[in-house]
Amino acid sequence: MLDFKKKKRDFDLEPHEILLDRLAKEKEREMNISEKRLEKPFLFPFYLLLSLLFLLFSFYCLRLFWLQIIKGKDYLFLSQANQYYFLKTEAARGIIYDQNLVQLSFNKKTFDLVCEKSKFSKGEIDSSLELLSQILRQNKEELEQKIKDEKEQFLVFQNLDQKSLILLQINLEKIPACSIKESFGREYREGETLAHIIGYLGLPSKDEIQQNPEISPFDKVGKEGVEKFYDQILREQKGEIKVERDAKGKVLKQEVVKLPQSGNNLVLWLDFELQKKIKEVLEKRMLEVGAKGGAAVAMDPETGGILAMVSLPSFDNNIFSRPLSEKEWSEFQKKFRDGFQNRAISGQYLLGSTIKPFIAIAALEEKIVSPKTTLYCPGEIEIPNPYFPEIKTIKKDWTIHGLVDLEKAIAESCNVFFYAIGGGYKNQVGLGPTKIKNYLQLFGFGSLLPIDLPLPSFATGFLPDPKWKKEKLGEDWWDGDTYNLAIGQGYILATPLQVATAYSSLINGGKLLKPMVVKEILDSKKNVIQEFSPQVIRENFISSESLSIVKEGMKRAVTGEGAPHATAILLNSLPKSAGAKTGTAETFRKDCPDCYNFWITVFAPYENPKIVLVLMLEDVKGYKTQVLVPVAKEILDWYLAKDKN
Repeated sequence: MLDFKKKKRDFDLEPHEILLDRLAKEKEREMNISEKRLEKPFLFPFYLLLSLLFLLFSFYCLRLFWLQIIKGKDYLFLSQANQYYFLKTEAARGIIYDQNLVQLSFNKKTFDLVCEKSKFSKGEIDSSLELLSQILRQNKEELEQKIKDEKEQFLVFQNLDQKSLILLQINLEKIPACSIKESFGREYREGETLAHIIGYLGLPSKDEIQQNPEISPFDKVGKEGVEKFYDQILREQKGEIKVERDAKGKVLKQEVVKLPQSGNNLVLWLDFELQKKIKEVLEKRMLEVGAKGGAAVAMDPETGGILAMVSLPSFDNNIFSRPLSEKEWSEFQKKFRDGFQNRAISGQYLLGSTIKPFIAIAALEEKIVSPKTTLYCPGEIEIPNPYFPEIKTIKKDWTIHGLVDLEKAIAESCNVFFYAIGGGYKNQVGLGPTKIKNYLQLFGFGSLLPIDLPLPSFATGFLPDPKWKKEKLGEDWWDGDTYNLAIGQGYILATPLQVATAYSSLINGGKLLKPMVVKEILDSKKNVIQEFSPQVIRENFISSESLSIVKEGMKRAVTGEGAPHATAILLNSLPKSAGAKTGTAETFRKDCPDCYNFWITVFAPYENPKIVLVLMLEDVKGYKTQVLVPVAKEILDWYLAKDKN
C-alpha cells in the first residue's frame, strides 16, 4: 500500500516559508526591483564580448589575407633567402709574364678584416672597438668614425699581418660583428723596375663599382699600368656555394653553384732583363748629372712591341700590397713624390735636335732640298729686324760645320742647315710652320697614341702654329719662331713614346705602328687564347727614298764618315752597326734657369733593325756634351751581345 501522506509532505510548504516569500516580493516592489530588470546587466557584457571576438577574428582573417595573398610572394622570397645563402669562393688573378715567360707578378693569399654595422650592439661596441684598436694598433676614435661613415658591410683592415691575424682568430668570439675574409694579393718582381708599366692593385672606387656590379667593395682591381688596362682579362671569376639551413641556423646542405675560375694570363712584349739594364744604367747617369728625372722607351720597329719602358724616379709598387699608416704614407710620398708620373708616356718635353730627321724628310718630300744640296755653316745666322734692319738677332750653332749636305747636317746636328730649310735663309727656301706641323703630325706628333696602357688625355704633346700663338699669346708668329721649331726649340713638346713611335716608322719603311705592351693572352694552362698582331695606324705617307737618305745621315752620326763632328761616334764600336740622333733642348724656364733636356735615339742593327732605343734626361743644369751617348752604348753593348749569343 502506497504511503501518500509521506509523498505529500515532501512537496508541502511550511507556513513560515509562504510568509517569507510574500515579504520578499513586497520588499522588491518597495525597491522597484523585478526579475526582468535583474537579467539585463548580464546580457550587455555578453554582446560586447561577442563583438570584440568578431572584430578580432575579422582582423585575423584580413591579416592572414594580406600575408598569404597580397604579400605571399614577398615573404616566400624572404623565407627562402633566410633558408638559403650564398658563399663566394676565391680564385687567383691572372699572371703577367715578359716575352721570355719570366714571371713578373705573383699571387699571395691575404686576409682582411670585415665588419657588419648592424651587428655591433650598443653594449658591446665600446669593448669591441677597444679590442680591435689594441690588435690592429689603430686609433680607437678612427675605428669608431669608420663605423659611422661606412655602409652596412665594410672593410676595417686589409692584408692582416701574421700577428694580428692570430690575435683576431683567438678573439673573434668577443667581436661577433666582424669576420676574417680570405683573398689574394699581389707581389711584383723588382717593384721599382716595373712599377709604371705593370701598375698595382687597390680597392675599387665608387665609380668602378657602379660601372661593374660584379665588383664588391672588398675586391682588388687594377689601378695603373697593365693591371688597370687589362683588369677584365686578369680578373678572376669567383665561385658560388649555395648553403641551406634550418630555422635555427644549422647548416643542412651545401651545393656548388659555380666553380671559381682563375683570370687569364698576359705575355708582354717587354724583355725584363733589358728593362732592368736600362733602369740601372740610366738611373746611375741621372744621379751623376743631377737630372730631375728621366725616361726610356725601347720598341721593336717591325711590330710596335714595347721591349722596355722606364720612368725615373720610380716607386715600389709592392708598397700597395699592404696597408699603410698615415706616417708610412707621408714618408712614401716624400720619397717618391716625383715618381708616380709615367714620364715615358705622359711627360712632355722640348725635343731639341731629335726633331731634325723629320724636318729633313719634310724638306726632301717638298723638294726644297735634294741629297746633294749644300749650305755653308759659319756657326751662326743673322736675322735682321723687319722694322729696324740695323738690329739683328743672332741664332748660334754649337760649332762651325763648314760646307754641309743633308746627311752631314743630320750626322753633325747642324743648326744652321735646319734653320735654312725650316724657315728659309738668304737663297734657301724654307718649309714654314704649316708644312712642318703637317709632316710632324703624319709621324704621330701632337696626338694621343693608342697604346694599351692608361694614358691621360693631356699626353698629346704640342705642335705650335701662327694661329695658336695669336689666339693664346696675342702675338704674331716671327721667322725666329719657325727657326726654333725647325730645331726642336720654342713651343714644341713631345713624349718619349711619341719619339720612339715616330722613329720606328722612319726606320721600318714608313709604317706608323700602334705601340703595344701585351703580346699574347694565355689561359690558366698557358694555351694561347689571343695573339696581338702589329696594327698599322698609317703607311705609305713618305717615300722610301727620303727615308733611306735620312737613315744614312743617322748612320754617319755613328760612323763619322765625312762628318768630323759626328755626335754619336762612340757607338761605332757596338757589336753591330747602328744609326743614331742626339738632341739637346734648352728649357728656358724661370724655375730652372740654364736647364737642358738631353735625348738620344738609336736603332740597331742598321741593316735589319730589331730595336729603337729612346733615352731622355730632364732638367740637367748647365750645357754638357755626350750626356747620353755612353748610356746608350752600355745598354746596346749588352743587348746586342745578348742577342748575338
